[in-house]
Amino acid sequence: MAVNELNPETWGVRPVLFHLGSLDVPSYGFFIGLGILAGVAVYFYEAKKQGGFSEKGLYLAMGSLVGGVLGAKILKWMIDYKYFFANLDNWPALLSGRTIVGGLIGGTIGVWITKKILGLKEKRGNLFAPAVALGVAIGRLGCFFRGCCYGTPTNLPWGVDFGDGIARHPTQLYESLFMLAMFIYLEKVKDRPDVKPGQLFKTLMIAYFIYRFLVEFIKVENTVWLGLTIFQLISIGVILYLVRENVINLITKRQKYAHS
Repeated sequence: MAVNELNPETWGVRPVLFHLGSLDVPSYGFFIGLGILAGVAVYFYEAKKQGGFSEKGLYLAMGSLVGGVLGAKILKWMIDYKYFFANLDNWPALLSGRTIVGGLIGGTIGVWITKKILGLKEKRGNLFAPAVALGVAIGRLGCFFRGCCYGTPTNLPWGVDFGDGIARHPTQLYESLFMLAMFIYLEKVKDRPDVKPGQLFKTLMIAYFIYRFLVEFIKVENTVWLGLTIFQLISIGVILYLVRENVINLITKRQKYAHS
């Protein structure tokens, strides 16, 4: 059982961000919502710079959002299936919590399905990549203030006590800073003439899942196989899927060279 399940009311740096009269505004929901809004704004801005925002572009954005929301929840339910079945009559509990890994995969699938329905061949990954990077960078702040997705104990000076008196790796901030750096990088290279359509989103996904594989070693997660967590296994699968074309092309070139 995770520590924050033992003491849910007091766990976290600042679970309630501020108050509006008698209404408590939770940090988690606030930053997740802010991240989504920021991502949508960046996507609109980038699309406008490249000739305007079409109706099909709007459908793709909607497909990404719907797929991301569903993916984030479905993967969470699949991983915590015991919790899911134990709370079938408790919808507030079922609707709480989500995974960024599921959101990224679900959002990608949502765009793919939307493109299939609309018959679109155009690749818009270069528009989505900076938007996704900034959205995750902001959204992870909610995880930090709420105290979920925390790291293992550490003696480093920036260790954070999330409520149990133990200084832990603020892995949420690590990810936020990593994705902010990716956003800055993507914004810097997106207009280069050598950048191919859709290339930047693939770059972002590979970079993120390599990062996610590595950071899992200092996160509080159960291992499921060969000492790896479920997120590490998913990361390996996603990376292999994304680099498959590069591997196939490399093998093909070597075969041609061998027979020449």
